Amino acid sequence: MIVTLIDYGAGNVTSVVRALQRLGAEVRATNQPEEITTATCLVLPGVGHCAALLNSLDSHGLRGPLLTAISRGTPFLGICLGLQAVYQTSAEAPELPGLGILHGHVEQLPKNVKLPHMGWNQLRPLRDCQLLRDIPPDAYFYFAHSYAAPAGAPSTAATCEHGREFTAILETKRIFGVQFHPEKSGAPGAKLLDNFLRVAA
Repeated sequence: MIVTLIDYGAGNVTSVVRALQRLGAEVRATNQPEEITTATCLVLPGVGHCAALLNSLDSHGLRGPLLTAISRGTPFLGICLGLQAVYQTSAEAPELPGLGILHGHVEQLPKNVKLPHMGWNQLRPLRDCQLLRDIPPDAYFYFAHSYAAPAGAPSTAATCEHGREFTAILETKRIFGVQFHPEKSGAPGAKLLDNFLRVAA
């Protein structure tokens, strides 16, 4: 399995690469449009500010190739900001359009709770979830974010709560996203990445 990892300069690229390599995947990190266009499996990691991610995608000419690959059914996994980027807009960078793959607006979590939402938390599956297959229902995953997509859309497969309920996992067709960091989530995170690779194979 060859995984094309979109390298836009995020700080967690190396840890995601190593997590996938431990599962036997060959990982190619790139910011070259032609490599994304021809990819057979795509991962978009993300930490930091939404504007940095979107501006980097555009400055490298990656938005079009990424959307083309996803539209033809290339398996895609967005991690943290990578999940948020698939929506139309984000309150963190309202002046910039998201990828617009899914309808919806990413909002800041409530200010009456500690932000960022950082540390371990549990999920609430809403339906059968391929990414959570064979993962114990009481498993914890590692979060680090202040913005999140609302829960309740058909694409939401599992939620989490911090001040309000939000989308923790999305699954629709061959598009997947996780708001947490599987590469920092121990055995449950490794199993989730393995499930994605199996679905993508």
